[in-house]
Amino acid sequence: MFRILLSTLFSLLLTCTATFASKPIAYDGDDGYRLWLTYEPVTNAAIKAEYLKYASFIASTEKGEITGSALQELQKGLKQLVGKVVPAVTTAGSRTGGIVFSLKPAAGDSPAQEGYQIQLASGNIVISAQSERGILYGTFALLRHFQMQQSVKNLNIASVPKIRYRMLNHWDNTDGTIERGYAGGSLWKWYELPERVDPRYEDYARANASLGINGTVLNNVNASARFMSQEYIGKVAAIANVLRKYGIKTYLSVYFAAPKTLGGLTTSDPLDPKVRAWWADKVAEIYKTIPDFGGFLVKANSEGEPGPQDYGRTHADGANMLAAAFKPYDGIVIWRAFVYKADPNADRFKAAYEEFVPLDGQFDPKVIVQVKNGPIDFQPREPFSPLFGNTPKTPLGMEFQITQEYLGFATHAVYEAPLFKECLDADTWVNGQGSTVAKVIDGSLHNYERTLMAGVANTGSGRNWTGHPLAQANWYAFGRLAWDHQLSSEQIASEWTQLTLTRQAKSREHIVKMMLRSREIYVDYNTPLGLSRPWMGVHFAPEPWQSRGARPDWTATYYHRADSAGLGFDRTASGSNALAQYRPQVQAQWNDPDKTPLPYLLWFHHVSWNKKLSSGRTLWDELCQRLYAGADSVSWMQQQWDMAKNDLDPRVYADVAGRLKVQRREAIWWRDAWLLYLQTFSRQPVPKGLTPPERTLEDVKKSVSIYLMR
Repeated sequence: MFRILLSTLFSLLLTCTATFASKPIAYDGDDGYRLWLTYEPVTNAAIKAEYLKYASFIASTEKGEITGSALQELQKGLKQLVGKVVPAVTTAGSRTGGIVFSLKPAAGDSPAQEGYQIQLASGNIVISAQSERGILYGTFALLRHFQMQQSVKNLNIASVPKIRYRMLNHWDNTDGTIERGYAGGSLWKWYELPERVDPRYEDYARANASLGINGTVLNNVNASARFMSQEYIGKVAAIANVLRKYGIKTYLSVYFAAPKTLGGLTTSDPLDPKVRAWWADKVAEIYKTIPDFGGFLVKANSEGEPGPQDYGRTHADGANMLAAAFKPYDGIVIWRAFVYKADPNADRFKAAYEEFVPLDGQFDPKVIVQVKNGPIDFQPREPFSPLFGNTPKTPLGMEFQITQEYLGFATHAVYEAPLFKECLDADTWVNGQGSTVAKVIDGSLHNYERTLMAGVANTGSGRNWTGHPLAQANWYAFGRLAWDHQLSSEQIASEWTQLTLTRQAKSREHIVKMMLRSREIYVDYNTPLGLSRPWMGVHFAPEPWQSRGARPDWTATYYHRADSAGLGFDRTASGSNALAQYRPQVQAQWNDPDKTPLPYLLWFHHVSWNKKLSSGRTLWDELCQRLYAGADSVSWMQQQWDMAKNDLDPRVYADVAGRLKVQRREAIWWRDAWLLYLQTFSRQPVPKGLTPPERTLEDVKKSVSIYLMR
C-alpha cells in the first residue's frame, strides 16, 4: 500500500512540475521569453506624441479569426509601447486619429495576397491588404516600426513576400526529444494533447507571424507512422487550431512505409492501387479534422529511411502518389533532395544532382523538391548546391538549418544571416549572369508557381526558446529573409538587436559588429579554407581523425583527405569531377587552385602543404594562422559584448558572457585538434609568432572520447 501511495504522489509531483514548467511565468526584466516582441515603452517623447495621435481607436469591419489576432496584438502592443488602452470599433466613419484595417479580398492564392501597405490617409494610419494574413503581417510591421521609434510623419510602407511557402521544419520526436535540438525538449506535449493545449503554442505562433512565417512542419523528417493514426491526427489538430489564428498552416513529415506499418498492407509500393487508395483515404481523414492542412514533408530513401526506390520506383513516382491524394485539397507535397547512396567510390557532393536532375519535368505540379543550401550537409561554409537552377520544370525549395548542428550547438554565438545570404546571392549562371539562387527559389527565373523556403527550427522548451540568447537572431533572420531575401545581414542584425536587446546606439553597434563577424570567426577555428566535417559521433566534439563508420561518407577522413602530400577533396576533372555539375562560369571560379577563393579552396582541391597561396603563405602556415586567429577572435567577441553591458538586461548579459567563455575554451579545443592531427601529415612546426598547443594530440583525443561515451 505504501509503495502504491508513494508511486501516486510521485506521479502527481511530476504532473504538477510539468504543468508548471510549461506555463509562461512572469519575470521582472527580460529573460528572453518575449523574443523580439518586447514592446518596451517608447522613450522618445516626440515620437511617443506622434504615436498617441493615432491611438484613439482601431477600426476593423472584418470579424475573421486572423484579423482578430491582429487586433489583439495591436492593442497589446500599443498598451505597452505608449501606455494606452485603445478601443476597437467596427468602422472609423468620419473619425480621425486611429488605426484602420482595410481589407479588400482578391481571388486566387499568391504571395501578393499576403502583402500589405501602411500609410497615412484621412487622418488615420491605414493598414491595407488583400487577405487577413496581409492585415496581420502589416500589423506586426507597424508594431516593429513603433518599437524602433521611427517617425510616422511620412509613413508609407509597402511589402509583398517573395516566397509563397515560408516555413519552419521541426525535427521533434514523439518522445519529446528533438534531433539536433539544443534548447531543451520539444514544444509539443504529445502526451497532454489534445485535451491540454500549452499556452506557449500561441506565443510561438505570434513570433512566427511577426516574421511572416506561414507554415510549420511539426515533426521530424525521420518520421514515425504514429502521426498518421487517428489519435495523433486529433493531437495535431489541437495545435493547428492555435496556429491557424496566426495565419500558419500545419504540415506533417510522413513515414513512407506507413501503409505497411500502420495500415497493415503487404507493400508500400507507390504504384500499387491499394497503397494509393490508403494514402488518399488518409489525406481525406486529415482534412476532415484539419480543413486547412498544409501538406506532407517527405524524407525517403535517405540514411536508411524507406522510400519508392525500395520497390524499383523513382522519387517522382513516390511524390506523385502523395500529390494525387492531395488533388481535392489545397495541400502540397515537399520532397527532400537530401538523398545519397552508400558508395565508397562516389562523391556525396554529386548525389542530389544525380538523383533529381534526370527527373526534371516528371513531378506533379503539387510537388516541391526541397534542397539543402549546400551539396553536403549544413556545413559552416559550403558552395551552393549545384541542383539549384538545373530543374527548370520542377520547383526547388530552399532548406536552411537554423539550429546549430555544425555551428557549435547552443554554446557558440554564430549569426547565420551571412551564411543564408552567401547562398541566396550566389550566381548559378543557368540563364546567364545574375541567375542567383534567390531567383531560382523565388520562382522568377523559371516561373515556378509554388515557391518555398524552409528552416530547420532551433526552438525548444527552454524559457528563452533557443538556448543561446543570440540564437534567437537566427530564427528572426530566417523569417525576414524568407519574406524578403534582398534584406542585408547588417540590417537584420541591427533590427533584431534594437527590438530584442537595447535601443542604445553605441551598444547596438558593438553587438551588431560582433554578430556580423561571428560566422567567419567560427569558420576560422572550425573549418578554415573549405574544410568540411559531417562525421558521425555527437557533432559537437572535434574528431578529424575519425576514420571508421557505418559507411565511408560518415567519417571525417572521407572529407578532408589529409595525407603526407597535402589536404582537401579534389573535385576537379582529375578527381570526382563534381565541378562539372556547375555552369562553366561557376567552374571557372573554382577550377584552378591558384584562382579559387581561399574560403572554398579545400572544397575543390587537394593542395600541397607547401603550396604558396594568394595570401603569400603556404597552405600549412595559412591554415595555422586562421585556426589561431579564429580562436583568438572569440576574445574580441567577449570584449564587444562587455562594452554593451550597461545597456543590457543583467541576466541576458550574464547568460551570453558565460557562453562566450565556453566558446573561447572550445574554440581553442577545435584549434588544437585540427592543428595537432594535421601536423602528423604536414610534419611542420607551428609558424613563428604562434604559441604551440600546451597539450598533445593524445590529450585532445582523450578529451573528445568523453563526449562519445554512453
